[in-house]
Amino acid sequence: MSRSTEASPVVVSLAEIARIAGVGRAAVSNWRRRHENFPVPVGGTDTSPQFSLSEVELWLQQENKLKATANPLDRLWPEFEGLGDRDTSGLLVARVGLRLGGAPTFEAADETVGGQHGVALVERALELDTGHSARTTFHLLLERWLRVHVRQIVTTPPRLAELMVKIAALLHPGHVRTVLDPACGSGTLLASAGRHWHGAKSEVQLLGQDSDHVLTELTRARLAAEGLAGEDFTHAVVGAGDTLRADAHAGTQADVVLCNPPANERDWGHAELATDPRWVYGQPPRTEPELAWIQHATAALAPGGVAVLVVPPSVAARRAGRRIRSGLLRSGVLRAVIALPPGAAPPYGVGLHLWVLRAKGAAETADESLADGVTLIDTVRTRSPEPHKGDVDWSAITEQVTNGLSGTDTVGCKAMPVVDLLDDQVDLTPARHIPRTRAATIVDLRQSWSRFDTRLRELRDVSASLSELVPEERDEEVSFISVGELERAGALEIRSGQTLPEDLVRRGERQEGEARVLAGAPLSQPAQLWLSASAVAKGEQDGSLTVTASQDVVVSVLARAFDVQVDTDVPSVLGPNLSVLRANSAVLDAWFLAGCLRAPANVQRAGTHASTTSRVDVRRLQVPRLSLEAQRRYGEICRRITSFERGLRETSTIGAELGQALGDLLATGELPHA
Repeated sequence: MSRSTEASPVVVSLAEIARIAGVGRAAVSNWRRRHENFPVPVGGTDTSPQFSLSEVELWLQQENKLKATANPLDRLWPEFEGLGDRDTSGLLVARVGLRLGGAPTFEAADETVGGQHGVALVERALELDTGHSARTTFHLLLERWLRVHVRQIVTTPPRLAELMVKIAALLHPGHVRTVLDPACGSGTLLASAGRHWHGAKSEVQLLGQDSDHVLTELTRARLAAEGLAGEDFTHAVVGAGDTLRADAHAGTQADVVLCNPPANERDWGHAELATDPRWVYGQPPRTEPELAWIQHATAALAPGGVAVLVVPPSVAARRAGRRIRSGLLRSGVLRAVIALPPGAAPPYGVGLHLWVLRAKGAAETADESLADGVTLIDTVRTRSPEPHKGDVDWSAITEQVTNGLSGTDTVGCKAMPVVDLLDDQVDLTPARHIPRTRAATIVDLRQSWSRFDTRLRELRDVSASLSELVPEERDEEVSFISVGELERAGALEIRSGQTLPEDLVRRGERQEGEARVLAGAPLSQPAQLWLSASAVAKGEQDGSLTVTASQDVVVSVLARAFDVQVDTDVPSVLGPNLSVLRANSAVLDAWFLAGCLRAPANVQRAGTHASTTSRVDVRRLQVPRLSLEAQRRYGEICRRITSFERGLRETSTIGAELGQALGDLLATGELPHA
């Protein structure tokens, strides 16, 4: 394999070493303790050290620690990230995709991105034997790059892209020659469309544009790597620039337009585009950029063409946009509004909408296009049967949407006559027009009763085991040791949480790879706050974040909100007023420690009692001096107590849901007979 001199020293964290070696992070920590010749840190902090990649690689080879299953890209990726520049690393990833896809490249231009070191990185990526296809190699690099810059780039989830393509194909059954995405990002929608229509009567032409030139290069690379660009990019034309101000595909008549446009932008060209001919249904207000994108998509459609756009739910109801919504309805262009559940796409805490538009066919009149009205579909209640909260059941959503658009009688779908929507508000929010059916409520009722019964059984089991416990009589008095003494003896270490940068913390449903943020009590019911994997890794490296590991004991130190939990959902990031106790498992059981720390008498002894902001001095908390075997017995009891408390909370929550559902049926006079 060809090698090159590194432009600058590349450093890696313990987590990255684990990925390179194909092992868990605990194994790397054990190597550091057991092998005196393990590389010395070259940066970072004591808790988050950084190591020279070249030294680590040499050590792994000498000690035969590289697993056959390790992905060679894990070794190369730190060098891409080590370039320290978003655009440079992104363009180099794009170069890999273009080369793997056999697209024409310009060798003279390659050296302008990352210099000779960048060229060498691309060559080494191309030479890697990963056991995967070229397409997979590129996608692994692209996924890493997007994950690092997740807060700067909004991507369309693949399953949502597939749904949008299916909707367009359903409403445009004829031959699709051209697909346009005027805000293509990294190309997810264009790639999904290309795969769907690839191999039709003639190759579909994919057109894209984005204001971020790095993303346009990545889109070109994605289409090339997937074999969708054609020779010399004859089937893919992707331009860089502001679509609303300078449309790279002006005059194009596309059969399908797919778009997930930027939301809530204020500087979109409201004043300078005041007389733009695209605003057939009215000039979009400055606060309604989404309506500008909707009209842009409509203007780009060929006769009979279909557009599917992702928009915030507020677009369906904001007062400023009611005149344009009215115009879209009267013209018969707006065909459907589909409400998605939270978690379907970024921002994951919001249930976004899909707007489906169709241009009149060559021989179709406005009256004819109005005949079927507008289909409203509410998929918000569609959740995965899996126990992962917030997951979306895409199969169920796809079935509901396709059935609804096909005219099949489906729960959560309603065909609305246009005249019924043309009131003072012109509110197109599906939930406002689709009442919950009695059948749906009864289904929810049955599911809630099933969950309630399951929780009750679990609660009975754990309560039965706890009720058998009796106080143990001891001849000798038990002695105690403080947490501070345990720390000095090396039985545990204490770290404090820190104030987190607000621009890094995201609210809403959890995304893949994100770490939970603990910002205060109750620890058992944390807020929906998350940090990206890249931010966590960087914070661990420079010591700016306190991140938990398996079996860490987290303590909320404010006296009025004191709480203790063993963290079983690692890694978690600690905010202020929180501390983490990491026990040495050879001498101290974490569950035993947590159970003793939370005792009310213990808390009273360690509190400062100065004011309502009194804090608990963790080091003054005490635990009994017991053998490790005895600690583990006590720790198991603490586990059961924690399970008992969790069962009580969940049973109470489900009980409240049952009461509400029964009340709804009672209020409408529809309570079923037993």
